Amino acid sequence: MDPEQLTALAGTAGTTVVSLMATEAWQRTRDGVTAIWRRVHPERVGSVAGELDLTREQVLAARNDGDAQTEEELRTEWRGRVRRLLIDDPGIAEELRALLDELSPEQTENGDTYNVHMTAHSKENGRIYQAGRDQHINES
Repeated sequence: MDPEQLTALAGTAGTTVVSLMATEAWQRTRDGVTAIWRRVHPERVGSVAGELDLTREQVLAARNDGDAQTEEELRTEWRGRVRRLLIDDPGIAEELRALLDELSPEQTENGDTYNVHMTAHSKENGRIYQAGRDQHINES
């Protein structure tokens, strides 16, 4: 897996994991992430599970307070963690993709499913804003 693919997969995974922390898919997400972590660093599974739980509490508080910046910081943090995990064992990429595929189909209020895949590239000082659903941007 080349570095660009690794970074893209880690980005998708980190974003997905944090986004699902405030949904009914949370327990399945937590179980899937800890199972993948167990393959690479079995000695760290307990601490990673605790970090996931703490992050979930922070996400719920941030959403309650309307604090989009904290939630984005948490996504960035988990993107980095997953990227480092993939660097430690690139062989988990397929398992991670399978987990994301399982978790990605989102349910709309009427029961329909949708799946969003976005890619963006920016040059120089360009800004990119993407959202598969709600997006809140607060710029001062």
